[in-house]
Amino acid sequence: MHSNLKTHNRKVFALTAAMWLACTLVVSNAFADDTRSETVRFSDLNVGTPAGVQSLYGRIHAAALRVCEQPSGEMEAVRSCVAKAEHGAIAKANLPLLTAFYQSKTGTQPATIIASR
Repeated sequence: MHSNLKTHNRKVFALTAAMWLACTLVVSNAFADDTRSETVRFSDLNVGTPAGVQSLYGRIHAAALRVCEQPSGEMEAVRSCVAKAEHGAIAKANLPLLTAFYQSKTGTQPATIIASR
């Protein structure tokens, strides 16, 4: 009679473990598809000066850190996300002094945006 109880406990344990795994996968996939963004305003800055460009870069960097923070604390994932977010924001801003500052700070070149009609 005790062997039936052990079998029943194993089935309950296996079912519980499978449910936890399924819930974890659903939650992690939901977060993986979640694209976060933040608007960086800079109309108060003079981006024609080195000080204005440096302030704008600081705002972009801070926004990238906020958008990319990970609850798991995986630093490599955060660094990669921040680099990608900064790269995109610098390219989108399309300001020559900001691009030059970014290049000198990181040693990388943002993507070029080409307008077309």
